[in-house]
This record gives sequence, C-alpha cells and structure tokens, in this order.
Amino acid sequence: MVRPSSLSGERARPDTPPPAVCTATVDERGIVTGWSEGAGRLLGYGPAEIVGRPAARLVAGDVGERARTVAAGRRGWSGTAVLRHQDGRHLERRLLARRRSSPPTGADTGAGREWLVVAEAAGRPPARPGQALPEGGAFAAWALRQLPCIVGVFDPDLRLVEANAALEGALALTAREMRGWRLAELAPHPLSDRAEAAMRLVLEGGEVQHVPDLIGPAGVGTEGGWPASLAPLKDADGRVRAVSLVAHHTAEAYAARQRVLLQGQARIDVAGDSERTAQELAEVVVPAVADFAAVDVLDVFWRGGEADVVVPAGSAGRVSLSRVAARSVLGDGGVLVTPGESVRYPAVSPVTRCLVEGRAAVYGLGEPAMIRWAQEDPQAARIGEAGVQSLMVLPLHAQGGMLGAVLLGRHRSREPFEAEDVTLAEQLVGTAAEGIHRARRRGRGHTTTVTLQRSLLPQTLSEQHAFDVATRYLPAGGRAGVGGDWFDVIPLSGTRVALVVGDVVGHGIRASATMGRIRTAVRTLADVDLPPDELLTHLDDLVVHLSAEEAGPQEAEGAAGIGTTCLYAIYDPISRGLALARAGHPPPAVVAPDGAVRFLDVPPGPPLGLGGLPFETVETELAEGSLLVLYTNGLLQARDRDIDEALDKMFATLARPATAPDVICDRLLAAMLTHPPDDDIALLVARTRSLGDDQVATWQLGFDPTVVAQARRLATDQLEAWGLEEAGFITELVVSELVTNALRYGREPVRLRLIHQGATLICEVYDASSTAPHLRRARAFDEGGRGLLLVGQLAQRWGTRHTATGKTVWAEQFLDPH
Repeated sequence: MVRPSSLSGERARPDTPPPAVCTATVDERGIVTGWSEGAGRLLGYGPAEIVGRPAARLVAGDVGERARTVAAGRRGWSGTAVLRHQDGRHLERRLLARRRSSPPTGADTGAGREWLVVAEAAGRPPARPGQALPEGGAFAAWALRQLPCIVGVFDPDLRLVEANAALEGALALTAREMRGWRLAELAPHPLSDRAEAAMRLVLEGGEVQHVPDLIGPAGVGTEGGWPASLAPLKDADGRVRAVSLVAHHTAEAYAARQRVLLQGQARIDVAGDSERTAQELAEVVVPAVADFAAVDVLDVFWRGGEADVVVPAGSAGRVSLSRVAARSVLGDGGVLVTPGESVRYPAVSPVTRCLVEGRAAVYGLGEPAMIRWAQEDPQAARIGEAGVQSLMVLPLHAQGGMLGAVLLGRHRSREPFEAEDVTLAEQLVGTAAEGIHRARRRGRGHTTTVTLQRSLLPQTLSEQHAFDVATRYLPAGGRAGVGGDWFDVIPLSGTRVALVVGDVVGHGIRASATMGRIRTAVRTLADVDLPPDELLTHLDDLVVHLSAEEAGPQEAEGAAGIGTTCLYAIYDPISRGLALARAGHPPPAVVAPDGAVRFLDVPPGPPLGLGGLPFETVETELAEGSLLVLYTNGLLQARDRDIDEALDKMFATLARPATAPDVICDRLLAAMLTHPPDDDIALLVARTRSLGDDQVATWQLGFDPTVVAQARRLATDQLEAWGLEEAGFITELVVSELVTNALRYGREPVRLRLIHQGATLICEVYDASSTAPHLRRARAFDEGGRGLLLVGQLAQRWGTRHTATGKTVWAEQFLDPH
C-alpha cells in the first residue's frame, strides 16, 4: 500500500497539449466508416485505404467470434488486442469500444448504430492506475467518504484511477475497464475536452471548477445531464494528488431529469427500419423505466399485411406475434424469448386483452389475471421465475390499426409501476408504433421499387470483344428511395460496342418505370446505328413526348423524365476510336495504360426533356488497355465533402495500379462511400481491347461489274489464310450479293472488308451512296430483288449503318454452329 505522503509533486501543466486520440468508427456489419488522423499515424493507413473495408483486417488473428461475443448486448468494452500495421508489424495496444448512435445527416432523419473504437496512442507514457493513491477499502475510506455523489477520480496525468457504481452505469464500463483512460478517450465529446481543461486548472491552482450538464445516466453530453464539479484531492501536506469528478443530484431531481431525458429521446429512430425502431424503444425504456422490455408485433402485419384488431374477447384461440426486440438489465439471460422467434398468447393472457381493448394495464404477479395466464402459458411462469413483480402491457397502435403489444417488467428491487410511468410509457410506445408502421409500409414500397429497378437493369451483359467490363448498382440508402439510374452495354455492327449510363430524375416506382422506357428506347435507337449526338436528339424528343403524356398542360414542366441525364459512347476496337456525347451527365474518366488519369472534355449538352437544344459528338483515340469509367452523380455526392474533394479522391483511387475492372469498381465504392448513398449509384468500368491487323482485311474495289469475281477471289484467299475454308461457300455468296448491290445502286468508291473475331465472321461493303437497301418480295419474272433475301437467310444478322460520306452494308455469320 502506497501512503498519500509518498506522492510526488508532479502536475499536468494547463498548456501541455493532450496526445492525439486514435479513433475509428465501425458499423454493425464490421465495416470501417470513420478514420482519424491519430489512427492513421498509429497504423500507417490513410482514410481512403481503410474506410469501407472490414475492420477485421486491422487485427491479427481471427476475431470474428470474439467480436460478436463482446458486441452482443453491450454498450462498451475495453481490452487488449494485437493490431496489424500497414507494413506488416504487429502492435499490441489497449482498445476501448463504445456503441453509439451516429448523428442524422442530410435527408435521413434517423440515426444509425455504430461502434466508436479508441486505441492507445503510440509513444504515450504507460497508464499508472492507482499510482501513489490508496487502493481497495483504504481508497473508499479516504475519498468516497468525502464525495457522496457520482464519483470518478483522475490522477495527475488525467487518467481514471477509480469510479463508483453510478459512473460505471453512465459510461457502461466497469471501473477495472476504465482505469488508465482519460475522460476524452472514455467518452469523446466536446464536453469531455472542457472537463479535462478544467481538471488541469484544478491540478495547477487547487480550486474547484464546475462544468454544466456534463454527465447523466446515459453518458457524457446527453440531454438531461447533471452539472459536475471538479475538485482537488489533497494529501496530508495539502498538495494536490488527484482530481475528483462529482455529478450532483438529489432523488427528486433525478426523477424529474430522467423524465425530461426520456421525452427528449421519444423521437425513437422513426426514420429507420422497423426492427431498429423497436430495438430503440427497448433501449430507451430499459433501465430507465423498466428492467425488462419486449416488443411483439402481430404476425399478419409483420408478414406484410395491414394492421388490424386481432381476436374478439373471450375467443378460445391463440394470438400469434413475432418478438421483434427485447432488452433486460440482466443481459441476454433476462430475455425470455429471443428476438425473431414467434410467441403465441392464449385468450386469457393480459397481452390478448390489451390487443382487444386497446388499453394499457399494470399487473402484479399475484393478481388473478396473471395466475390464469400462468396456468395456460409456460411463458407467464417464466416471467415470475425471472423475478418480475410488476408487469405493464401496452398496445402498439398506429393509424387506426393494432400492430402488437409491448411488455415492460420490474424486478423485486424496484417499486411497482405507477400512473406516471404508464403515461410516459404510452408516449414512447405511441411514437415507436408510428415509426414501425411507416417503416413497414415504406419497406414494402421500397422492396417493390428495388425489384422493379433491378428487373429493368441488364441481368447479364451482352457478349462482346471490345471491352472487359464490370458494373455495379447501389440503390439509395436514405428515405428518398430507389431512383432511376441505369447502365447498358450494347454490341453494334463491325465489332463496335456502345456504353450507356443514365440517371432519371426523381425516385420511386415512377422513376424506375421511366428508366425502363428510356433504356428500351436507347436500345432501339442503337440498333439503327445512329451517332451519339443524333441518338441523344431522338432520345430528347422521346422524353418530351413521355413527359407531355404523363402530365397535364399545366404540369408538363414538372413531369417525370424532364432533367434525365445520359452519356452515350461508341468504341471501335479496330480503329481504337471513341465517339461520345452527353446530355447533362458527368464526363467519363479515362486511365491511360501508364496510369495517367483525366476527364474527357465532352461538351455537357442539356439534360433530356428540354427540347430544341443541340448535342455534340466528340471523338478521341484510346490506347489498348485504357480504362474507361462511366458513373452517375450519386458516386460524387457525399454529406461530408464537396465535389472537389470527391473528384480528388476518385483520381487518387483510379491512379492506383489495378488490372481487373471488378477490383477497380470495388475500390471506387469503398473509397467514395463512407455511408449508404443518398442517391442511386450506377458504375461501369471498361478496359479497352483492340483487333490486330491479322484479324481485319480491307480492299479498295473498282467500280466495274467485273470486280465481283475479284472480290469473291480475294475473300476466298483470305479465308484460307485464316484457316476458315469451310466458310468459303457462304462467304462467296454474301460478298457477291453485297458488292453487286453496291455497284448497281451505289456510287464509288467501293470497299470490301472482312473481320474475323473469335467465332464470328463479318463481311462489310462500303459505297458513297446514302441510299439504304431493303428487302422486297420478288415476283416470278423479276431479274432482281432476291439478293438481300439470300443474304438474310445465309447470315445470322445483317444491316446498314450510315456515315457522313456514305453507307456500309454488313452481314455477320457465326462460324460455330452451336
């Protein structure tokens, strides 16, 4: 035992800055959502390298089961773990983890659940729990005898030395777990920093300092907190050896502040999903109002039906409910029925009576109603075995319908429920019921919209040989709902491929349906082989007509579809040329094979639906192996950064070496997103390929009927060089008919081109006329009119594409019969 007289005279100077706090936030799935500068210095990772990744990669060894055990039913944890540095070193550090609600931002008015993890900073002096202070019973006799309220004692380094039971309850950690940590580490909050500054003044001057509303039953900085006094603890010689933190309250003030606190928390996460809303209700009432809480929802409503009254009074049947949430001061051992399981209540139970009458009621364990229930239902007997002496049953009622019931219980150590408790509980349960009802309806609508949206997106990408492609689609995570973002990959003639990304304005089923109509129109126009600017012009006219059909004359300006953005690009793997145009859409990013990142300078063009404004096609050449990144603006939108910061992060991510488009997609999403997106995200990443000279053969032909035989001979020789002699007969017929048509109906010059790609052979004949050939029915004595019909029967596909100087008629045949 160290005597107080042996304490040194060291003090923490007020001008000494505290060491940087190493913090990170981790969501309930184990994904890192926040990363501080101190954490980066400790482990060598920057935010872009770790945010969005599993937290398990930071810890050496398999921690999955251990983490689940620690996280279950707890608000806080402290212990030692071996961390993995970026360079591979292992660092043993003390960790402190606290569960908290993340603050709502943007359109989302709810609060998510996450863990705030604090690591012992590198290079900090070792903790000195209990140094130069009496321990055990001597400590209680020396300090707690002087301080009758909630108490925490901190040494000259501002590290916690001892805490009483009330402080343990407020911070959800035991005194052993808290020893050696500073208040700013135990509960990072601006009020904690103010309290530590005041502690330094106490150490320096020996005067009592006061911090208003510092700490309460729910922790530091919460509503309803009590004012705290920071007082010096001196040895026999009058020297300051420690600082005490004392939160002042009386029993009457405690009850009043507790009710104010609960009423402030009555906005129970009504914007989140129904399970989270129910769990928030259970966490609010336990232990403040009850020792046990269970939220049971009618099965018919939980499975997607509407809220309704269940059974008539006196019915001999049982009512089936699903236990959505449960909480007990005894931990999981006090939860009689695990959330997710079904509960069946007999007609004589207080729960059934509550559902029928729609009124709250309080029961003692020995009342006749409880005895009758126990005789028919083993669950009632287990309630008594758990020590519950007072039971409150409240209806979960919203918008004229019954959703279920809430059970609250108090153990032997607490007074029975009173009228004031019932009133307060009714207010909390009513708020939660409205939230659950809205969440279930919103969830059904969201599921329908997501199903529609995903069914309208490409289920599989069309086979093509111009790109290696990877795509991602993320629906919006906020209350706005699913939007109308889409992407597509469309094979065109001559081995060319079109890439499309678009964003329909608005959210919900209407936006998804509009997206489906526009995507179908893009597919149809792409088959006509229009250049990008002409395709967007036709698409603009379509959106104008769709908007006029869906809205009356007075509402046409705000009709669905107006403001839709789109980017349409065509890549030719033979010339490696890229032609693209955009309608109000963000420009694509290009990563050259050497790693240089740039945006393509494409005139923006107006969004679709405005009508009468031009679009412009831009052409460029891409080196083989270039990376093309198309995306919707949801990727750049974030609550916590501006557009320039988002673009910098995108550039930095794309500059990192990678080969697979799938890897690049995952990297981009992990780097750009720190939370569920507020808007839909469609992402398409394509790496370019090219066709070599040995796969393409081109000949300039004379404008004379005798060249038809020459063209057949050139084609046959080329097929022999490619080892495709078996395709010679059909190819000769196709070449003969297409060249003859060009000579008869077209203008010089005439060119013949053969393309061999995989199991496909393409024959193209170009001439300078813009007149397009078409199929017709030849009469019995007609000398012509059968050539294209023959081509259509011999080839799998054929068509015409126009250019500024003429047209190309093409035919494609498959070399593999399967």
